[in-house]
Amino acid sequence: MHEEGAMTETQKLSSRPYIGIDVAKYRFDGASSSGLIIGLHVRELPRLVDWVESQNPQLVTLESSGGYERDLVAALVEKDIPVAVVNPRQVRNFAKASGRLAKTDVVDAKVLAAFGEAIRPVVRDPKSPELMELRDLIARRRQLVEMRKVEKTRLEGARTPALVKAITRHIDWLSGEIKSADKDLDGAIKANSSFQEDDEILQSIPGVGPILSRTLIGDLSELAFMNQRQAAALVGVAPFNCDSGMMRGKRAIWGGRGEVRSALYMATITAIKKNPIVKTIYDRQRAQSKPFKVALVAAMHQLLKLAQALLKSRQKWNPHLANLTVA
Repeated sequence: MHEEGAMTETQKLSSRPYIGIDVAKYRFDGASSSGLIIGLHVRELPRLVDWVESQNPQLVTLESSGGYERDLVAALVEKDIPVAVVNPRQVRNFAKASGRLAKTDVVDAKVLAAFGEAIRPVVRDPKSPELMELRDLIARRRQLVEMRKVEKTRLEGARTPALVKAITRHIDWLSGEIKSADKDLDGAIKANSSFQEDDEILQSIPGVGPILSRTLIGDLSELAFMNQRQAAALVGVAPFNCDSGMMRGKRAIWGGRGEVRSALYMATITAIKKNPIVKTIYDRQRAQSKPFKVALVAAMHQLLKLAQALLKSRQKWNPHLANLTVA
């Protein structure tokens, strides 16, 4: 029996606020569901963390902002403060749906706090130095690949021998840097027993190669700790309905972690040929006259479910186990 005035654990939890933080290059703006707000220069990061910690929040929500959020996330995780980094597009859609049309840094922070409370996004896992390094290496390789792609496009339009030679030389250099990045990534995976075990599990799946494996380990490291619905939404392979009144629109996907979705897309192109489980899903969709993209998204979803199931069970690919995940 509780003494009069004493709070139950549920009451204590519900009294803890949700906090949203808008992150810019030089400034942090924070807002709490309790009504408190704060604005600080980025040099005052420790003060912001103290402010957050003093409120003992249920969740801190902030948008992915090109890396500006990284130091803040690391500092919050260091204090064991639950934090979710969300896709800006999802927040913008939430703001429109809830009628929050004004656009200021403080309003953005309030929207993030409300988004966190209403949507309850997946909390990012604690970022170990090894995981942070792996993510940086993955991001750098991705940048190099994109630069090479741009240079190859320029090469197609080059009209003079000198320009062709210069661009070709740069493409060759970028290719060498990509190879070096691959070696660094392999080293980072092998240097961490947990990463290596996950990599062996993931690459045992037909269709999953080193690029998707590294991406899931680094950029979706919480995959084994969420349910299938959360994973699909986080990657952006969960279809939503475009229906209103009598109108029935097409099903579509949006949001999520684009880098993960891109790697999953490329792996699925291979998996629909080599992986019997993924191929079954893809062929079933095509047999129902579904468009290629619709069938491919279903196959992407299936491949993600396979990866998640095996990471959860800590087992390598087994067609009989994999059958359990076929929808």
